[in-house]
Amino acid sequence: MAKQQFKAESKRLLEMMINSIYTQREIFLRELISNASDAIDKIYYKALTDDNLTFNKEDYYVKITADKATRTLTITDTGIGMTKEDIENNLGVIAKSGSLAFKSENEAKDGHNIIGQFGVGFYSAFMVADVVTVTSRALGSDEAYKWESEGADGYTITPAEKDSVGTEIVLKIKENTEDDQYDEYLEEYRLRAIIKKYSDFIRYPIKMDVKTQRPKEDAENEFEEVQEEQTINSMVPIWRKNKSELTEEDYQNFYNEKRYGFDKPLKHVHIKADGAVVYNAILFIPENTPFDYYTKEYEKGLELYSNGVLIMDKCGDLLPDYFSFVKGMVDSEDLSLNISREMLQHDRQLTLIAKNIKNKVKSALQSMMKDERENYEKFFASFGRGLKFGVYNDYGMNKEDLQDLLLFTSSKEKKLVSLDEYVSRMPEDQKFIYYASGDSIDRIEKLPQTEMVLDKGYEILYFTDDVDEFAIKMLMKYKEKEFKSVSSGDLGLDSEGDQQENDAEESDNKELFEAMGSLLAGKVKSVKASKRLKSHPVCLSTEGEVSIEMEKILKAMPNGQDVQADKVLEINTNHEVFKSLKAQQADQDKLKLYTNLLYNQALLIEGLPIADPVEFTNDICKIMV
Repeated sequence: MAKQQFKAESKRLLEMMINSIYTQREIFLRELISNASDAIDKIYYKALTDDNLTFNKEDYYVKITADKATRTLTITDTGIGMTKEDIENNLGVIAKSGSLAFKSENEAKDGHNIIGQFGVGFYSAFMVADVVTVTSRALGSDEAYKWESEGADGYTITPAEKDSVGTEIVLKIKENTEDDQYDEYLEEYRLRAIIKKYSDFIRYPIKMDVKTQRPKEDAENEFEEVQEEQTINSMVPIWRKNKSELTEEDYQNFYNEKRYGFDKPLKHVHIKADGAVVYNAILFIPENTPFDYYTKEYEKGLELYSNGVLIMDKCGDLLPDYFSFVKGMVDSEDLSLNISREMLQHDRQLTLIAKNIKNKVKSALQSMMKDERENYEKFFASFGRGLKFGVYNDYGMNKEDLQDLLLFTSSKEKKLVSLDEYVSRMPEDQKFIYYASGDSIDRIEKLPQTEMVLDKGYEILYFTDDVDEFAIKMLMKYKEKEFKSVSSGDLGLDSEGDQQENDAEESDNKELFEAMGSLLAGKVKSVKASKRLKSHPVCLSTEGEVSIEMEKILKAMPNGQDVQADKVLEINTNHEVFKSLKAQQADQDKLKLYTNLLYNQALLIEGLPIADPVEFTNDICKIMV
């Protein structure tokens, strides 16, 4: 029979598809196996309405055969087969899908779902094959036909011989080139790996003749190599089983088999959704942080399946960035995919699934915090920093979702507490949620600024992560209680009497503080009497939104932002040092010496660098002489 030409648009699509539509060549096997599964499904559907047709699942399978000698890879199925007209319509016009048409006609029937919805999947075979030959015999027909093509040049359809109903596809695998090794698609181990990766949960057996060893019958301790037909795929995915059938060990094994991590997950979430969008999902909350989690190289995402066929290794659109630690998979038949089935269209179904997953993860974490506190604290040690960044990122758009998941070390219990736990036990007279920032808990506990708040009996949250204060500034308040740093200018603790006493101190020492302020011009905004210090002589406080810790963090960034906190030098007027300072007020040299020492002392307390360490040590020596 004369060679027939593809339609012009089909020819262009074929050329484009072979060269660019699919990102990985190996998916050709996924597409052909999916088509074979569809062909068996069609018999199943037909049996639902045809009393003369009995569907015995054990009779149906897909067989993969590789022959290195002839460089052929054969995919055989026992499905419904194709008539000459079917072949012409389904293989002669690219992007016309017989499966999609069949699905539309049988939409109302219960039963198996048709996987293949795009006609281009078959043509992915040309990425690895020079020649593709399809021999098919339709159910109810004694005639078989052979379709053969070398690609964009066209195809032929001729009568053929075939003993049984079904379809056989033979790929003549391309020769190796300098850049591409096509031999791999004839190797048993490689074919097994591709099948397990993409088609492990196809509902029918995918069989291969596998080399294996068995003991020789007539020789002890000797083995012989034989070919043995094995089923490669597991067929029934764990997520389609009832939760009551599954144990913790089943979920753990699935986590390990899918290589989601080498740790033991702290929690799993098994979702079966049958609402506005239908999907199954198994999500895991890991215990340990992946080595690259806090790097640009880390790629978030869940495995995405369409009716048990792997479509994407990592679908990032299903997880918000702040839940990027979640591992697992989603299987749905409702998602709209593009022609290569490798990319999602951004549609309503995807948005609904992503929103539902976000809510399920949040609920799981809240449940863990309440009922499995030790596990939650393990999780937070690994991934809490990401949650805090999620509060700060995107202008605080996600703060409502994340605020109840945050933990900080408490001054009262010396352990992690939630914001809800902090607020629930605040004294009635406490107006603010107090916090202190520093490099470590040990350093924070020694900060002079904490004295007055602790003396009042108020709890302080310790911030040791560089993102903590940025996140809290974005959060602003929790349950109508504002956050306040122990280093802020006004702690909101003064009674009317305290304020009057402090005003008197300021008035009595106005001249001294102004003189010190002049000596420290450009370094501090002002010098004033401290309302917060008890046993320490001096400290720094800040005015405005930028704290000293924020200044340190911003200056340490690669772009070296020249951000300055508005610092205030606070002097404890009840300390012995102040009496010495006051005594030197008339001596300008001594006043400068004392002022610089106190300022540098305050810098050291905050962990800030001293501008001139040599001058500082010389100043100490002057005091000692």
